[in-house]
Amino acid sequence: MSAELLASRRDATLILTLSNPGARNALHPDMYAAGVEALSTAERDPEIRAVVLTGAGDTFCAGGNLNRLLENRSKERAVAADSVGKLHAWVEALRDCPKPVIAAVEGPAAGAGFSLALACDLIVAAHSSQFVAAYVKVGLSPDGGISWALSQALPRQLATEILIEGKAVSAARLHQAGVVNRVVVDGQALNAALDWSDELARLSPHAMENIKSLLREAHNQTLPQQLESEKQSFVDCLHHRDALEGITAFLEKRKPHYQ
Repeated sequence: MSAELLASRRDATLILTLSNPGARNALHPDMYAAGVEALSTAERDPEIRAVVLTGAGDTFCAGGNLNRLLENRSKERAVAADSVGKLHAWVEALRDCPKPVIAAVEGPAAGAGFSLALACDLIVAAHSSQFVAAYVKVGLSPDGGISWALSQALPRQLATEILIEGKAVSAARLHQAGVVNRVVVDGQALNAALDWSDELARLSPHAMENIKSLLREAHNQTLPQQLESEKQSFVDCLHHRDALEGITAFLEKRKPHYQ
């Protein structure tokens, strides 16, 4: 069977499953385009409130296929550049999705698989899962935005250790460092992620979209710039129907119902 990205629904959650039987869900360029398209569909569909990215079976993702990478050495450099570019388009789509994206990680999340998990807004990981960026062990530097994501989330020394040594890092250590949000018993990462997505689906989608936008901007803005962005966002939200429903529901002591 070929590598593919499977899409399914559970209530208001779109589930994207990395599937490459026999290759520990190793990635293929076909998956990248499918991922971008799936997220574009999710953005346009008001009935989808959250996205969960997971791997088939007991593995999240083994990263890139080394045999395919070796074949690319005999081709023009543009071939490898195009492949990496498509991966990066998917990473950007995950980052830019206006709806919350949760990674549900069982087993290893290696290489670009680690990058994809980091591109999600939230990470739920099984206790025995491990995160590996072993590019250096095969003479490569990272891709998929992992150097950016780790440098944003971790002290420089820890980010350097993870990338320059290429050793596996436990879910527990990343949880302690604040990269992994929740650690659950093995076999329950997807269920826990779906339960979390159900909770998020009951919140204001417009407010969450604005929150995600503010968080994206924050790294590149001064405090005065961010304060201005927060002001504009707050006023926008206040005059949106979600705020009317949320405030009214609070005052009436009932649960809000967002459309």
